[in-house]
Amino acid sequence: MLPSHNADASGAGPAAAIRREDYTAPAYWIDSVELTFDLDPAKTRVLNRMTLRRNPDVAELPLKLDGEDLNLARVLVNGQGTSFKMEGTRLVLENLPTGTDAFALEIFTTCCPAKNTHLMGLYVSQGTFFTQCEAEGFRRITYFLDRPDVMASYTVTLRANKAQYPVLLSNGNLVESGDLDEGRHFAKWVDPHKKPCYLFALVAGKLVAREQKIRARAGTDHLLQVYVRPGDLGKTEHAMNSLMASVAWDEARFGLPLDLERFMIVATSDFNMGAMENKGLNIFNTKYVLASEATATDVDFANIESVVGHEYFHNWTGNRVTCRDWFQLSLKEGLTVFRDQEFSQDLAGSPSARAVKRIEDVRVLRTAQFPEDAGPMAHPVRPDSYIEINNFYTVTIYEKGAEVVRMMHTLVGREGFAKGMKLYFERHDGQAVTCDEFAQAIADANPESDLARLLPQFKRWYSQAGTPRVKATGSYDAAARSYTLTLSQSCAPTPGQSEKLPFVIPVNLGLLTHEGAALPLQLQGEAAAGAPSRTVVLTEASQTLVFTGLDAAPVPSLLRDFSAPVVLDIDYSDEQLLTLLANDPDAFNRWEAGQRLALRTAIAAIQGGAPASSDILPAAVVDALRGVLRNPALDAAFKELVLTLPSETYIAEQLDVVDPQRIHAVREAMREQLALALKADWEWAWEQNQDTGGYSPDPVSSGRRSLSGMALHMLCIAAQRMGDEVWPGKAYQRFKVASNMTDRFNALTALVASGSVHAAPALARFHALFKDEPLVIDKWFALQAGAPDKGGNVLPAVRQLMQHPDFSLKNPNRARSVIFSYCSANPGAFHRTDAAGYVFWSDRVIELDAINPQVAARLARALDRWKKLADPWRTAAREAIARVATRPDLSNDVREVVTRALAD
Repeated sequence: MLPSHNADASGAGPAAAIRREDYTAPAYWIDSVELTFDLDPAKTRVLNRMTLRRNPDVAELPLKLDGEDLNLARVLVNGQGTSFKMEGTRLVLENLPTGTDAFALEIFTTCCPAKNTHLMGLYVSQGTFFTQCEAEGFRRITYFLDRPDVMASYTVTLRANKAQYPVLLSNGNLVESGDLDEGRHFAKWVDPHKKPCYLFALVAGKLVAREQKIRARAGTDHLLQVYVRPGDLGKTEHAMNSLMASVAWDEARFGLPLDLERFMIVATSDFNMGAMENKGLNIFNTKYVLASEATATDVDFANIESVVGHEYFHNWTGNRVTCRDWFQLSLKEGLTVFRDQEFSQDLAGSPSARAVKRIEDVRVLRTAQFPEDAGPMAHPVRPDSYIEINNFYTVTIYEKGAEVVRMMHTLVGREGFAKGMKLYFERHDGQAVTCDEFAQAIADANPESDLARLLPQFKRWYSQAGTPRVKATGSYDAAARSYTLTLSQSCAPTPGQSEKLPFVIPVNLGLLTHEGAALPLQLQGEAAAGAPSRTVVLTEASQTLVFTGLDAAPVPSLLRDFSAPVVLDIDYSDEQLLTLLANDPDAFNRWEAGQRLALRTAIAAIQGGAPASSDILPAAVVDALRGVLRNPALDAAFKELVLTLPSETYIAEQLDVVDPQRIHAVREAMREQLALALKADWEWAWEQNQDTGGYSPDPVSSGRRSLSGMALHMLCIAAQRMGDEVWPGKAYQRFKVASNMTDRFNALTALVASGSVHAAPALARFHALFKDEPLVIDKWFALQAGAPDKGGNVLPAVRQLMQHPDFSLKNPNRARSVIFSYCSANPGAFHRTDAAGYVFWSDRVIELDAINPQVAARLARALDRWKKLADPWRTAAREAIARVATRPDLSNDVREVVTRALAD
């Protein structure tokens, strides 16, 4: 969930930082809320009747209600008019009943959803009303205590023109509906569960639904509904199947049943994030709902399964138990990302498919979260302060937060973690709590575990920012037949944190012979050798392990399955890495060995200074990769991951000073070398995997399509170098006759990336075929904005794409498909020596900020790591950031990002 927020509407300038240590409970509790909406795009009327009472644990204070862009018409207390005042955007009431008895407060306001381009609060998208309230959007609907620790019961009545808005939805259960005068109708919804206002939702418009009735294990019946615009119903089967699988999995794995009569998903094309877990009424970006084999790729199908699962799992981890304050955001997001990762792995089935999913998750962490940890926006999993909460819906909160939960899972075991989850809900169901309370529940349910013993130290993962580094050194004593392994940890300073205390780091490890055989593990002092893999827990700055009973120096396999979110520093020889690549029983470390071999080669070439040639990779590495490609025992999806070179972003993070053009040239040369050296092998891989039969997005079939797509891509690169149009011709033919979007788009990508003469007609044909499919046209835009730069041609192409009739800056998906694909995902084209890419970036940040500050702030993050750049890029990037920062009308969203980027 990545919501947006507006600038301070009071005009008071930049907001002050909000600090976790300043948290106080609200002076008032809101017990019940009765909302009545008369929906009109230009002037929606909102009648808000609340029952409140003073919090006896807080000194008597005025009631201060949050509000933004609202027209206030009436305020009544217990049915009588009352005095009030405004403090900026807040409505302040002082003359309220004394004591702790409940009193009634009625507020009548109007707003203009049609003008809400920020897509926060209540807005209109293509004639349909939607809401987005997390984190602080409810204040744009009515005056309220807009904070997550105020949980109330909601009754919602929606009234609208029946012809224009035949479907009226809100949270909970539909209790009444009917017709009104003048062609209007109404629907009344009651949510049986108390919730914070950020989980409120309403939808009204012309929608159709796919419905499915299910029966839970307890015998209760439930209705599942997926609502979309007419014409899109045929693309909802996979989303419905994913929802059914999510319901079944959560009940089977954690004993958590669906707790509502119905569960609804609604898709909209205008949405700032992927999806939102509003209680019982999830609102999704169409990107994570709509899929057919003709319009969606295998990646799209997998993402839908994951995101549907994520938002459904929030029903318990986020909704039934929510956050006390926004500093605890990872309480729900980190935990729920872990749950959706486990869900996808469990559904994947085979150990190999599970490993592929794990590797994909780690790639996101290392290419996005590790740089964040090392940059100006670094913050702990539980931040200590923020200016704009929307800027903290980050990969640190989500992905690193999930890794913290995964380490708990490792330390207590699968059954122990399930026991901890059970205790967590027994203690806190219906409450707003903290990360500490979650960790305490997992530990208390497993009193004999390492987590319970080390809990105070373990919680440093919540309070300390930065990525720890674990250095491993080993030595073999032939006389003693022992191997001594020393592990030491450190963590670099981050903004506001100069000193770091040792973390609790579970390290899953094994030892191999140089021939690749797994060795049983026996530590000094142990009576007998045990299993060939075990987890040791690093808690000190340095710890030494002595393994005995070894006839020769072993090859250490460390941090298996990426058992902790750390950087592992170990001086492997090429021979050791080749042994791990060929033999490690841990699939993650097998992949990691290939990445290390490619990475060290790339760094040596980048720092060498010689022109990038096509013979960078050593012959032994090329042969090893050929062995992976030809290995009949390995799944196609795993082969594709191993043969994919480290990204330019990841390579840049390993360097102190970054020349982005040099990185791009070296990586392209390495890819060209693999294309040419393995040409016969790519042809074999293409022939073996090009036909997957009838379409299915299952891991085996999608893996084969992924590998065949990679083979075609490499063959087109080789053909371009050799001046041969045979394989580009085959790619164009494949593009024309493909029976599914994955194969079609793989072929199109191969043509565009290789610069084939067939690329232009293929792009034109693709647009003509799918001009009425917005999500497919997003791919068309993104492919061109992310294309390899041929003499600086991408930026002019991007500017031209922004003039295309199908482009709209106001649609977040479309803006991301062009602008983000260029600025954030195409470093070789973005980091131009003439700084034109940075000028383009600053223009777009300013332009977007006036429309949608949340999207603008996300774009502003593209230059977070500018200080690592070599000149002239470094100076030019700073000038571009400073140009944005000097704008007097910036939103708090963007101002916080650029101010922190410029800070020393």
